[in-house]
Amino acid sequence: MPSPALRSCSISAIVKRVVALETRAPVTLVTMMADPDQLEQMFINLVRNAAEAALETKSQENSNGWKQAAPRVHLHWNVYDEKVVVTIEDNGPGLINPGNVFVPFYTTKPAGSGIGLVLSRQIAEAHGGTLELSKRSEAHGRAVIVTLPLMSYVEALPAYNG
Repeated sequence: MPSPALRSCSISAIVKRVVALETRAPVTLVTMMADPDQLEQMFINLVRNAAEAALETKSQENSNGWKQAAPRVHLHWNVYDEKVVVTIEDNGPGLINPGNVFVPFYTTKPAGSGIGLVLSRQIAEAHGGTLELSKRSEAHGRAVIVTLPLMSYVEALPAYNG
């Protein structure tokens, strides 16, 4: 077996191509009923917030004089019990005042409007989901966890009856 020729790729695109190739039995892909424009706006807000928080660590030093790790945002998702859970983690300074993060017009950013998190939570809730912020347990920074329900059925490609 040759060594892998590693390059950036989308697991979603690979899976869709593979599912389309299998014609002998139905293969299900999990889908959801959602407003893709609203979800995109929500994720834009959340990823931007995470990136801005992570960039705050760029020039900070910890109490021992060591520089913090390079700014990092990590987005991943899993499917559990008819729900998709999307987690966005950053290595920024963490939650400064967690009690106010969902108060409209509250912001810690000099040029912030204070509506991004509120709007994002409204979008998640309008889709029957939730949006939570928490401290990262294993590292510096915060995690945003969006939980959205999946459809009550899954889309299946028909089996080939040839």
